[in-house]
Amino acid sequence: MRHGITLFTSDRGIRPETAAQAAEAHGFDSFYVPEHTHIPINRESAHPGTGNETLPDDRYMRTLDPWVTLGLAAAVTSTIRLGTSVALPLEHDPITLAKTIATLDHLSGGRVVLGAGFGWNAEELADHGVPPKKRRTALREYLEAMAALWTQEEAEYHGTFVEFGPSWAWPKPIQQPRPPILLGAGPTDRNFEWIVRSADGWITTPRDRNIDEHVRRLQKMWTEAGREGSPEVLALAGRPDLDELRLWRENGVTEVVFGLPDRSQDEVLAYIERLATTIAGY
Repeated sequence: MRHGITLFTSDRGIRPETAAQAAEAHGFDSFYVPEHTHIPINRESAHPGTGNETLPDDRYMRTLDPWVTLGLAAAVTSTIRLGTSVALPLEHDPITLAKTIATLDHLSGGRVVLGAGFGWNAEELADHGVPPKKRRTALREYLEAMAALWTQEEAEYHGTFVEFGPSWAWPKPIQQPRPPILLGAGPTDRNFEWIVRSADGWITTPRDRNIDEHVRRLQKMWTEAGREGSPEVLALAGRPDLDELRLWRENGVTEVVFGLPDRSQDEVLAYIERLATTIAGY
């Protein structure tokens, strides 16, 4: 089971490249960052954590661009995987986003992981022209269109939300047929069906703790659909619980990602060092 960290990036606190360097130096396998382009002030969408329109953290309105951030991290690291937990592809043009991700994978030596979400903030999506009730179909089309650009010498795609004729697009990602795609969403059958059809695995939400039954259900659906191997399962964790980590490993979790505190650079670096020491013992 791999171990990574996720930094809720913002324009304050530790710089992401510093956190990524420290994570790699202490033996972590991955470095993840989130995405929000903006937060509309007038909202009715309930945050999944608070249950209403309030935000649990002001960093939601201060997040750095994930792809610029991961590019910076790529420049100062050599082995750590670079991912999003989660990015919101529907808030981008899929052709240019495919170029961005392919470029990062090319320049980083094949280290990109695309963690994607449907987006809980309907008002944020609406400002990007996304009909909230069509998020699932639109995201599937975006990813299919991006995969065409990543894998085909003369790519084209014809859908409801994405449309382009025969086109050339390089670079191709180093990882083929494409970088891993993981869906960050709740453990519902509907979401798992989407994963089985259109992704490579699942990212839990921060509220999902007792996930063993969910992992087994996803694995069963995966096998019944004729997918080879097993789905990736990335579990988001807070402070490490070694008994929980052992249980997750036994039940098919492939990666655990620990959140970093919203503290000063020195405090975060010390936390990364302590975290590495703690998880080395199980």
